[in-house]
Amino acid sequence: MDILRFITAGSVDDGKSTLIGRLLYDSKSILQDQLEVLEKHSKNKNEDGVDLALLTDGLRAEREQGITIDVAYRYFSTAKRKFIIADAPGHVQYTRNMITGASNSDLMVILIDARKGVIEQTRRHSIIASLLQLKKVAVAINKMDMVDYSEEVFENIKSEYAKIAENLGLNDVSYFPISALKGDNIVSTSSRTEWYEGNSLLEYLEEVTINEEKNNGSRFQVQYVIRPQTEELHDYRGYAGQILSGKFTKGDKIHILPADLTTEITKIEINGTEKEEAFEGQPAVIHLAHDVDVSRGDIFVTEEHVPTVEKDLEILLCWLDQKPLQQGNKYLLQQNSRLVKAVVKEIDYKINVNTLIREQADGEIKLNEIVKVTLRTAQPLVYDSFTHNKTTGSAILVDETSNSTVAACIIQ
Repeated sequence: MDILRFITAGSVDDGKSTLIGRLLYDSKSILQDQLEVLEKHSKNKNEDGVDLALLTDGLRAEREQGITIDVAYRYFSTAKRKFIIADAPGHVQYTRNMITGASNSDLMVILIDARKGVIEQTRRHSIIASLLQLKKVAVAINKMDMVDYSEEVFENIKSEYAKIAENLGLNDVSYFPISALKGDNIVSTSSRTEWYEGNSLLEYLEEVTINEEKNNGSRFQVQYVIRPQTEELHDYRGYAGQILSGKFTKGDKIHILPADLTTEITKIEINGTEKEEAFEGQPAVIHLAHDVDVSRGDIFVTEEHVPTVEKDLEILLCWLDQKPLQQGNKYLLQQNSRLVKAVVKEIDYKINVNTLIREQADGEIKLNEIVKVTLRTAQPLVYDSFTHNKTTGSAILVDETSNSTVAACIIQ
């Protein structure tokens, strides 16, 4: 049985937590003791006598304020598929949390309040879906019960969002008229929307196919050099890390980047057992034919699909810090286990989240703005473009003094 990872996105009070609660509740994925606690703490009860949003609002501050702050992950399954749901915050100041959840998702469910229509956060989250190469988007137009299940309201919002999707290259978008509170078109289709002829949201999630485009090239990044220097393991030298993409086989000829050294794999270990091959996502210890200088962050690649090694990088980033981004600022660029110093060489343009067009970046870049910049790193960085390999095509910027993450980066 395969797993579908999806994230719910939307503005404050659009009903994301209630939607997830409804999916869990109506699919019988809540244990009896959970249900009893839910009934006890419910303040805003629906017709079933429970406040479904409490299932995902796990932090005390979230329950007290009735908002989502952190990304909450929930798991459930049906007869057809397993699901991992990320409930992302709707507040603008928590956009960084939303990007975190979206980066590991196959699909995004964007909620729109039927009373408000498309708003700025709808556009921002759609841009993030586009930037993170989420091929499929489900637009759930919620609170249809508050607009008398109007087909006209649904079609108007659908038409407005279709223009945004076209501009962003989101070519596979599905639309659902729902009421998370009442349960309309969530698990089964509703008689209150006789004019709607499509599937329920859960039916769509059960049947949607995720076309996983395999990353180009085999990539392994060193996290730790194992050199015990004991009597039993006097000559042992292994390079521990994770297969970022592709696969590696004993006997493969490889390049070690950025130094561009050439050698051969003599042994592969997984969980202390010698294997012939290691595949994407597996942690492994790789042994080499030659005693070469290898450090944490170095990348092993096979001879086909060799990545780019450069100091100047074109990056699209979402700014996540209260302190503004300025040209000339210095940061640490972290790409998995590789950490290098970097300077903002140039701020090329920013994307207006309302008009979705490029604008001149005058002065400072503020929290949640999306901009294209040119970075120069102190040492060469090994990377692929994000469109070809998400793992080696993404990174974060870290403030040198506070050690906080200030930007999510997509390498162009």
